[in-house]
Amino acid sequence: MSKIRTASQAAELVRDGAVIAVNSSSGLLCPDHVLAALGERFVQEGAPRGLTTIHPIAAGDMFGTPGVDHIAHPGMIARIIGGSYPSGPSNAEPPKIWQRILAEEVAAYNVPSGIVFDMLREGAAQRPGVLTKVGMETFADPALEGCAMNATARATPIVKRVAFEGEDWLYFPALRPDVALIRATTADENGNLTFEDEGATLGAMEMALAAHNCGGIVIAQVRRIAAQGTLKPHDVKVPGILVDVIVEAPDQLQTTATPHDPAISGEVFRPLASFRAADFNPGKVIARRVAQELRSGWAVNIGFGISANVPRILIEEGLHGAVTWVIEQGAVGGVPLLDFKFGCASNAEAFVASPHQFCYFQAGGFDCSLLSFLEIDAEGSVNVSRLAATPHRTAGAGGFVDITARAKRIVFSGNFNAGAKMRIENGRLVIDREGKVAKIVPKVDQVSFSGRRAVAQGQEITYVTERCVLRLLPEGLTVTEIAPGVDLRRDVLDQAATPMRVADDLREMDAALFRDTPMGLAL
Repeated sequence: MSKIRTASQAAELVRDGAVIAVNSSSGLLCPDHVLAALGERFVQEGAPRGLTTIHPIAAGDMFGTPGVDHIAHPGMIARIIGGSYPSGPSNAEPPKIWQRILAEEVAAYNVPSGIVFDMLREGAAQRPGVLTKVGMETFADPALEGCAMNATARATPIVKRVAFEGEDWLYFPALRPDVALIRATTADENGNLTFEDEGATLGAMEMALAAHNCGGIVIAQVRRIAAQGTLKPHDVKVPGILVDVIVEAPDQLQTTATPHDPAISGEVFRPLASFRAADFNPGKVIARRVAQELRSGWAVNIGFGISANVPRILIEEGLHGAVTWVIEQGAVGGVPLLDFKFGCASNAEAFVASPHQFCYFQAGGFDCSLLSFLEIDAEGSVNVSRLAATPHRTAGAGGFVDITARAKRIVFSGNFNAGAKMRIENGRLVIDREGKVAKIVPKVDQVSFSGRRAVAQGQEITYVTERCVLRLLPEGLTVTEIAPGVDLRRDVLDQAATPMRVADDLREMDAALFRDTPMGLAL
């Protein structure tokens, strides 16, 4: 019997109360056509209802790929487990899924992305669940929020602390999906899947295994269908024995707003000169100072925000290739991309499945991570996952908790406060108008990273802003460098909402950071 179906025929296979796992990272690999058909079926029939949806990384975004919003109708989703969620400008209408979450219409959980993949893996193997120390002393810990995003979720906890072999662990039960929605480039008639036009595979194989081994079905959306037996076996990333339904969607985007960029899928390599350099401004100063923390030969994880420009700093300085970039979606090497293409890399050396990449991160197998912050508190803890006033502005934690749990070194970056108007003039930082919202606070709104745990584990933690550099020392949060033109008391200590120590050997940040010429960076 043929596995080929239309999107609407595939949607008919999903029953009320089904548990659905979706393989996506914003627009990257999002099976948007199938999700749209599911939403259309609900509008017409009122079914399927009461779904549980699982998203290790967000399905869709606010910039042209609706993703989970296709199925965020009242009554359609009862429970959602996400590593991250669609996010975008605070002045835009919140995505529909956020509206359901904030109205307490669904039980919503923000579980670290790597742990969600672990939970699916345990379900695939018919094991009971995940024992991990990832997330301890963060919002994922039941001692704090237990991953719950709203009161409805708090009523049904998803994680608990348990004792095992004389130690405390977090226990997350296995996830057993009834349906896996995945996406690839090509399927042959037997359902074998290749990903030649894609920028990652994410967790396609793991989701397919979990659904198949739990008695569920696997629906694969693809750009094209080939004759059986015509795909090279080394190219097949998900075998047809796991795939039940194939949906052809010739116009599927490679990622948000990108029909197809062959450099993302490794088909061609872009010249380094084609990568846009960051404009010279305080944000570039921060990225340059972050780059000074790196060492040649390191494998370096990179996240969204100011630090995403660090690869371009290395290109400007003639140092591309001195470090190897690794991102949670799976690219190793190359140049991580910005904006709508974040999560992809051009000129990658390899594409690793996201669950394998997270295993690498969770154990601290890499050398350094470059990440952003929303808030830092007196203990050095960081919030990157929640803004209470505008929740949809942030995507949740994603892989942040997995990455920071055992990282040897972390460099957090961001503006010192929110809303300041600044410029660089004659090699000095000029603050024309001070920000109104402090980002160095007594206590962060949500603990995405525990400073106390980092000190106990001996992690090396640095915070880089446009006006100063901070280090997390056993004695506390300490100012170690200030920018030229900055007054320590007026511009740093008085602008923080919590006291900070000042290093005895306080020094000025490198003057080369503040000149609009290559700075002669040496790693």
